[in-house]
Amino acid sequence: MTMATIEEEVETRHDPINRLRATMCATRVSFEWFGTRKSLTRDQKAQAAESFGAEGAFLSAGKKLLDTGHPRFRAVSAVRNQVRKYWTSVSLPFPESGIRLLRQDALNAFQEQMHRFTEELAEAVAELDEQYLSMKSAARERLGSLFNDDDYPATLVGLFEVAWEFPSIEPPNYLRQLNPELYEQECQRVQSRFEEAVRLAEDAFLDELSKLVSHLTDRLSGHADGRPKVFRDSAIGNLHEFFERFRSLNVRSNEQLDALVSQCQNIVEGMQPQELRKRNALRQQVASDLSSVQAALDGLLVDRPRRQIIRTPK
Repeated sequence: MTMATIEEEVETRHDPINRLRATMCATRVSFEWFGTRKSLTRDQKAQAAESFGAEGAFLSAGKKLLDTGHPRFRAVSAVRNQVRKYWTSVSLPFPESGIRLLRQDALNAFQEQMHRFTEELAEAVAELDEQYLSMKSAARERLGSLFNDDDYPATLVGLFEVAWEFPSIEPPNYLRQLNPELYEQECQRVQSRFEEAVRLAEDAFLDELSKLVSHLTDRLSGHADGRPKVFRDSAIGNLHEFFERFRSLNVRSNEQLDALVSQCQNIVEGMQPQELRKRNALRQQVASDLSSVQAALDGLLVDRPRRQIIRTPK
């Protein structure tokens, strides 16, 4: 291993921007979704506007083609929500629309999970299609003269899809030879985007932890009608999920945030919700400890515009 390679590895290990570039890959998730709403024609809008004494050109109106509250349709929508939630949970934000950063060593697991979602979506759509004719018939009754058979495809199969890709966000190598100056400009642009990605990741973790700690502190210390507030097990469970995600995706750009996460984790480590409900003294102690964490988090939130990304001096 050359001295240059060793220096590069050391720099990557200690510089969150280079670490992000070296260990992450870009991902984009997209959906093809059958539209269940359709605008009224000009004549239909004019007719609707007439009943209000308005002009059709100044009226925006549409019709709902299918009942999206139907259990089969909701099942299809649930898969999309699960995909979005999963993608967000395993990735970091990136300052380019539709792109998030995924750990390279998590790529295979991501692929496998997305394929499972694809299968679940196909099954949900097939079950929805079984009810399609009856849903279409119900729409005919509800829409009356607004119903148009041409608005409806023969089948819903193939009209709900999820796709994902791994776009390149690094400067293309061919620019180095074709236009070195442009290549350097692209390198600087990408570098600035990763600088912003580090800030976005830090801010996302800070905001999430602040909300979780604030909620649990309020549940533990607050009272309603003279009695301690009720809190769900998820108030603690969500914190543990955060700790795991932070451990996996943290780019170690802010030592204060790292320390506060560790402090918070130590406070709730091994803590059982039922124990907190039974032991009031313990409940108040945990609430007090979390309050100190919340105060420090509030300070970081206020100082956020002035914080600098940690870099190793060259």
